[in-house]
Amino acid sequence: MFNLANILTSCNLICGLISITFCFAGQLDLAAYAIFVGALFDFADGFVARSLKLESKMGKELDSLSDLITFGAAPGFLMFFMILIGIEQPFLLENFDKRAANIYFENYYVFNQFIHWVQAFFYDFPNNFNASIKYLPFAAFSIPFLSLFRLAHFNVDSKQSKNFIGVPTPLNAIIICFFPLYFQEHMMNWNTQGDLVYFLFDCYTLAGICCVLSIALIAPLPLMSMKLGGPNKIENYLKFALIIISVLTIIVFKVMAIPIIITLYLIISIYHYFKTSKNEI
Repeated sequence: MFNLANILTSCNLICGLISITFCFAGQLDLAAYAIFVGALFDFADGFVARSLKLESKMGKELDSLSDLITFGAAPGFLMFFMILIGIEQPFLLENFDKRAANIYFENYYVFNQFIHWVQAFFYDFPNNFNASIKYLPFAAFSIPFLSLFRLAHFNVDSKQSKNFIGVPTPLNAIIICFFPLYFQEHMMNWNTQGDLVYFLFDCYTLAGICCVLSIALIAPLPLMSMKLGGPNKIENYLKFALIIISVLTIIVFKVMAIPIIITLYLIISIYHYFKTSKNEI
């Protein structure tokens, strides 16, 4: 029961719980980093289980339960709070103060937004969260909702033993982490961002992104699994090269490495799909 692979899986779960805690503390950047650490544990537990032959039905169930928290619930809360910020975005632009901006984001601003939402939603307190917009943050919960079905389907679908059908929950969570990290990195000069950034971080856009990413979880998209140690050596080299490139990209580009890596992964997955399909024919 308490073998090394299962302990690593439980560490993944703990990272998800820590991420949710950081969300309610207003530290969305730390919440995103906790999800990244959880993703490392998720990769490690599978690698250890295969290498040490510790794979079991219990381990598979533990992995799915942990993934639901770290890559379903935690990203859901992360986007819930990002939508709260998006609702207040005009305030950020009109009342910009470099000294206050950092303090508000790190300690007070996000948490205060949540308190204002609670006042409006539960007590009809008059503030920026009017009658209709106060329901918008719930769009973020489409992420854990469809993550549940994605993980359950993965466990019973024999077609996904080698590759994925639909965006895997860890990848979906990493995509979501881009938004709080970009916001945190650029908040000190938020009033100088371009219209595209303002549109991207608008509350309605963020709600739409939640819905699109959620649907991608269960969409029939063929994607390459990053599991190492398979019989195909060329495929293993390709995956290992992608990991090395990803690490170097993160070092050079930091937050902007996320969309670059995701794009590269999608291109390689498309190539891999057509290559394997051609070989099967």
